[in-house]
Amino acid sequence: MRALTWQGKRNVTIEEVPDPRIQEPTDAIVRITSTAICGSDLHLYELFAPFLAKGDILGHEPMGIVEEVGSAVEGLLPGDRVVIPFVIACGDCFMCARGLTTQCETTQNRDTGSGASLYGYTSLYGSVPGGQAERLRVPLADFNATKVGSALPDDRYLFLSDILPTAWQGVAYADVPEGGTLGVMGLGPVGQFAARIGRHLGHRVIAVEPVPERRAMAERYGVETLDMPDALDALRDLTDGRGPDAIVDAVGMEAHGAPGTAAAQAVVGALPDALAKPMMQHAGLDRLTALHTAFDAVRRGGTVSLSGVYVGSADPMPMMTLFDKQIAIRMGQCNVQTWRDALLPLVEDEADPLGTADLTTHRVPLEQGPELYETFQKKEDGCIKVVLEP
Repeated sequence: MRALTWQGKRNVTIEEVPDPRIQEPTDAIVRITSTAICGSDLHLYELFAPFLAKGDILGHEPMGIVEEVGSAVEGLLPGDRVVIPFVIACGDCFMCARGLTTQCETTQNRDTGSGASLYGYTSLYGSVPGGQAERLRVPLADFNATKVGSALPDDRYLFLSDILPTAWQGVAYADVPEGGTLGVMGLGPVGQFAARIGRHLGHRVIAVEPVPERRAMAERYGVETLDMPDALDALRDLTDGRGPDAIVDAVGMEAHGAPGTAAAQAVVGALPDALAKPMMQHAGLDRLTALHTAFDAVRRGGTVSLSGVYVGSADPMPMMTLFDKQIAIRMGQCNVQTWRDALLPLVEDEADPLGTADLTTHRVPLEQGPELYETFQKKEDGCIKVVLEP
């Protein structure tokens, strides 16, 4: 089959690779019909070389048609249309029973000290082949494949794999009070959905984003937007001098405005793996511009919810500010399976209240994946969300 593979920093290629096969009785094989490029994939494209192997299949936002099921699979049949959450979990363990599927004790990667296995996301999370391919092996398929209808186009369902529940969890964790104001840092795909979800739930939403096309998209949903310059003062001025009640940081480790840290990340990424791995795990730094702006801008007693990915273990944190302002912080990989029952009716609503059909800016064949990785990373050509068709 054809698959999009990692070959090195900023180097992904389409290659012929072996077809996946049933390995366990609980597996299913899915023929992929749509698969997206996630902002988290750009971290692999740019930074995570020490934890990737040449030829690794990328991608964790797929959906498609079941082709084959293992002998122990009870809830799926060949021909079923499914969305695949990026988190691989069992559904039965102590953590899954508490809705913490990203901490699943069955697929947890104890050798690396990481949580549940993820598709296409480095040796830290199991080195599981990803979904930017013609086919995908789905372990523990009864819990990890979400059956959907056949009438609506893929884009109405595809984002249940990651970015829609990630945004939903981010807003839920933000715990915005009734009649309150939600700030959103960054209007990439997760930020777009977080802002729309905030409006859907009745909140005032103010988002900060430097790219005009992304601000314009959010404004279609009643979101107030700000450019980066003077965002801190503007967020306060628009909220009676206090700041928003809560802020979702949908940017993460590669925020704009931190050239020194960006240079340090590049240096570490260029080291041999044997040196780079321990440095990233024990002395790694993130670009914290968006996060620190959120800490400064949120009102006293407010909440900052992290949906953007952070991995630095030596990040400087403004502890005096956090303590003095009594800021609550919530974060974590999205527990996708926990939120899908709440989101599926919204996705299937004829009115499409979260605008799932109004996010994809580039839908191209799988073969164009390498060039679209570059376009997405550089935020060129109005690129907000890329969907690949194998």
